[in-house]
Amino acid sequence: MKIAVNTRLLIKDKLEGIGWVAYETLKRITSQHPEHDFYFIFDRKYNDEFIFSENVKPIVTPPQARHPFLFYLWFEHAIPRVLKKIKADLFLSPDGYLSLSSDVPSIAVFHDLNFEHYPNDLPFLERKHYKYYFPKYAHKAKRIVTVSEFSKQDIVKQYSVAANKIDVVYNGANENFKPVDESTQKAIREKYTQGKPYFVFVGALHPRKNLVNLFKAFDKFRKTNNTETKLVIVGEKMWWTGKISEAYNQMQFKNEVIFTGRLSAEKLCQIVGSALALTYVSYFEGFGIPIVEAFYSDVPVITSNVTSMPEIAGDAALLIDPFSIDSIAEAMKKINHDKKLRENLIIKGQKRRQEFNWQKSADKLWKSIEKVMG
Repeated sequence: MKIAVNTRLLIKDKLEGIGWVAYETLKRITSQHPEHDFYFIFDRKYNDEFIFSENVKPIVTPPQARHPFLFYLWFEHAIPRVLKKIKADLFLSPDGYLSLSSDVPSIAVFHDLNFEHYPNDLPFLERKHYKYYFPKYAHKAKRIVTVSEFSKQDIVKQYSVAANKIDVVYNGANENFKPVDESTQKAIREKYTQGKPYFVFVGALHPRKNLVNLFKAFDKFRKTNNTETKLVIVGEKMWWTGKISEAYNQMQFKNEVIFTGRLSAEKLCQIVGSALALTYVSYFEGFGIPIVEAFYSDVPVITSNVTSMPEIAGDAALLIDPFSIDSIAEAMKKINHDKKLRENLIIKGQKRRQEFNWQKSADKLWKSIEKVMG
């Protein structure tokens, strides 16, 4: 079989959540199925590290699809030409975008429908593009893969898609996430937080990640508790809005918030593994990979009680109301002061993490591919 794959998000040193999912699943699937040819379609010059095995054939076709107008040109003009030229039997799209101009059987991976619930969190053109095209993609796809039961039911409800057309494939965690030894923890704290314990947030600094309430809750926690615990924010300010900036600037303890920007995979694992707890209090997630990464790092988790997060965390996290500053601040207080609670959450996280690994993800994604290929 000739399996064409949209690999536009495989960019060296710039892998975000969906890019990591594509990387971890595709490197396993391609090497484990040498009987098939995989055509990786890039929108820019690619790095050889993404050509995982001899049966992967890279194709570069412009334009670089990073804007709604360019999305249209790439998926509705460039992609159909490539699929026709290589005589593809299947098109797999890890970021959910399909080509309505091609009749090649397709699988779309939908990570979440946040734009249906919080459209104003996105720029105008992106919002319009998603809301117009993704319902069409949902019906165009031979199968849909998504990352949680929550997202599956959301797709069924939003787009009136039959539930038996959708496969749930949980994400995993990078194998580099593991417990960090005490000497490394001490060195990380000395480097970033003047030797003090800290909460950590990991993710794009996007409105739905709820940084506004996280900042307000951390400020309240510091005002009402005699502690020097800090807050470390890992991620790029790609979606840094006026509201986020205002919440940060109004903080009494804003000097206790440390921004690291994007980190290497190795450094990220050390930062997470040295934290007092992960504070992942989004108000919408399709999965929430940092939750699982914290479990693998033996780090307690504070996360939200909405959308997919309770499903992923199970009983291994403190669940909070992301719309309540008091709820987040109280969880921080509990984690900060209660060593026994932290130890119990770590033990539960060690058990819970066994549900999530990339080999399981790759195997389940391959089963979805087999259903389409017949």
